Amino acid sequence: MNRKTLVLPALAGLLAPVLAACGSSDGAGEGVDPIVVGVATQIEATKAAPAPLDPSQAYDVDAWNIMRSALQTLMRLPRSGTAPVPEAARSCGFRDTQNEQYRCTLRDGLKFSNGHALTAQDVKFSIDRMKTINNTNGPVPLLDGIDKVETPSDSEVVFHLKKPDATFPQKLTTPAAAIVDPEVYPKGRLYSGFDVVGSGPYTLKVQRSDNRITKVVFTKNPTYKGGVQARNEKVEMRFFDDSVSTEKALRKGSIDVMNRGLSPEQVEGLKNARDKGIMLQEMPGQEIRYLAFNTKDPAVSNKAVRQAMAQIINRSDLVRNVYSYNGDPLFSMVPTGLTGHINSFFNKYGNPSAAAARKTLREAHITSPVKFTLTYTTNHYGSSTAKEVRALQSQLNRTKLFDISIKGVDSWQQFRTEALDGKYSVYNMGWFPDIPDADNYIAPFIGKQNFLGSPYRNGKIESQLIPSSRQQSDRNAAGADFKQAQDIIADDVPLLPLWQGKQYVAARDDITGLEWALNSASGLQIWELGRGVAD
Repeated sequence: MNRKTLVLPALAGLLAPVLAACGSSDGAGEGVDPIVVGVATQIEATKAAPAPLDPSQAYDVDAWNIMRSALQTLMRLPRSGTAPVPEAARSCGFRDTQNEQYRCTLRDGLKFSNGHALTAQDVKFSIDRMKTINNTNGPVPLLDGIDKVETPSDSEVVFHLKKPDATFPQKLTTPAAAIVDPEVYPKGRLYSGFDVVGSGPYTLKVQRSDNRITKVVFTKNPTYKGGVQARNEKVEMRFFDDSVSTEKALRKGSIDVMNRGLSPEQVEGLKNARDKGIMLQEMPGQEIRYLAFNTKDPAVSNKAVRQAMAQIINRSDLVRNVYSYNGDPLFSMVPTGLTGHINSFFNKYGNPSAAAARKTLREAHITSPVKFTLTYTTNHYGSSTAKEVRALQSQLNRTKLFDISIKGVDSWQQFRTEALDGKYSVYNMGWFPDIPDADNYIAPFIGKQNFLGSPYRNGKIESQLIPSSRQQSDRNAAGADFKQAQDIIADDVPLLPLWQGKQYVAARDDITGLEWALNSASGLQIWELGRGVAD
């Protein structure tokens, strides 16, 4: 996600400087009392990224949470669990033993929200369009394994893969594979602005102020045909500057639900807010936080510098002092709970040791203190990010081996663009999974078109381990390949894992379905939310 997280995130801006709506939000669902979801994030449009809700550009958890409700995919993640189930498709499956040909049959009578019929040719158009646009910020790498798409009939789609990929069905559940209308979305360029035309369980209308979304209104789609059963008629998503203002709105009763970006203090406070008519749902989380390196930057190009950082950083202190144990130390890019996880960084570096780091730098003939700027986004991952970065700065600088300054960037899109352009030596990132598989914590960060635009390359991971793991339909059998990849990353340190988060959803106590509000990839399932009777 955002990857989520990616760990993953919001976008940034350019449109009319007055409060406007992409079509009026009045009319649809009149008289229905909507469930109101508050999110602490910003979704904007900029010259560099003008289409924050176009599947070809959008690659963050917040945009995907909107798109999942309005755009259909052939497959989707189930209410709970990780095995994909049909969505726009009636059935899908591999048609060979090598996992190289994947065939889907569409449901009958599918329509876009504008009334246009949805056929297999629209699926092909959507996939081909994603690959043709090939947006640098977008999720096109998720589909780079597709060789070609064929449509034997209006209801049949056949994907021919370049190499076997057992994770392909899960990739078809992501908005990267969302089906769009060729009569609306341009073939070779982005669909700028905030309009969305899809065939999902909801239609949506967007309100914006200047270049930024302020509210999205989701109304149950009367022509929807798919596997989702919506438990409400209407949902509003309102956008706040931070989690503090979001929580105030929840306690006041002006919103019904909030998730993401909760500080440890907020989590503790909300745990004890039952008497205030609020309940907090805790769920296992696959969000991770990590440091990313520009391995060509002179300050950190020598892997001994990155290894020394790995020897110093104290994850337990970070989780205790910054996050009040609302997370766990992470010693691999693959989080615990997924097949193939191994504590590679702990196995290699052990407990934090300034003496070991000093030896590493000395043997590499690196003069200390090593100077660079650690950059972070101030509002994308929650209010605790600044405290986390200051704690990392303190841990490294007090050894006298590093002299690190820190810099916060307010705009997520600016942060993302500058990171991709190689302007940062080291930067703090989060990742929410696109799919709940260890592959999604390794493959997106390695290779020519990696998510970070990182110059780091490793032939064994790219050419051997990832392809080998994708041949395994039994994901337990792929574990050995993932473990080797994690050990290589721990040695080269192009990425430095920090912690693994938990997921929380807070709501007024008349809201039902909280236990199903997030899927196994931490995606928000607004259709599961209902309104019952308060205790």
